[in-house]
Amino acid sequence: MGKAAVSIHADTFQFFTRNPRGTRAKEIKTEDVERFLKLADAHAITPVLAHAPYILNACSKDERLRNLARDTMADDLNRMEYIPGNMYNFHPGCHVGQGVETGISYISQMLNQIIKPGQHTVILLETMAGKGSEIGGRFEELREIMDRVEYKSHVGVCLDTCHVWDGGYDIARHLDQVITEFDRIIGLNNLKAIHLNDSRNPLGSRKDRHAKIGEGFIGLEALARVVRHPALRKLPFYLETPNELDGYAREIGLMRKEWEKDS
Repeated sequence: MGKAAVSIHADTFQFFTRNPRGTRAKEIKTEDVERFLKLADAHAITPVLAHAPYILNACSKDERLRNLARDTMADDLNRMEYIPGNMYNFHPGCHVGQGVETGISYISQMLNQIIKPGQHTVILLETMAGKGSEIGGRFEELREIMDRVEYKSHVGVCLDTCHVWDGGYDIARHLDQVITEFDRIIGLNNLKAIHLNDSRNPLGSRKDRHAKIGEGFIGLEALARVVRHPALRKLPFYLETPNELDGYAREIGLMRKEWEKDS
């Protein structure tokens, strides 16, 4: 991943600690870690963002599945200690009919079980589109989870532009208002990263389908305002658009030019 990031002129990247559709993980080799740390230092790649597998559901009805999420994320945090000072992002989960309150309770309980006071990784709750019984489609839900976590300095938020748009936050026409609302409810000091994606769906669709930059309903001009916004421009941005490596290179170049307009 590090070499691929360098090849497309990226200065950070997101990666999966294991199979994104499963829980199997490769053995960590210290020589690989050392090579990566040297590469990252040489090319100023920082901070990197790990993503939990999609299948994990910390607020499932099934206790076995909740325990799987807990144990997998705990192991991921141990793995992240090999590259300290970075971040770990996860989808809060779906309450599957139990209700938002129960879902929030399960998620916060899990975080209190896996977060250690001495860890070097910040865990990020991702903003979600609100489809089905997803937790995290509203800022208030993420705030409630964070309020229940004991070691608050180890928890933050990753804002996904496609997700908040699909969830009903109009970042295309009312970006300032959305940022103000985020600050009021969650606090901009807790915003640690941004997933920069266009959306295949209109505002408030609650469907979560990412589009390439400028090819969706949010649009290039609106996403350019996101990367240039004074409250956001110093944050790390991560693309999750449906691309191959050359497509990511094009989008990085495109958005970097937009970012530099106000530099």
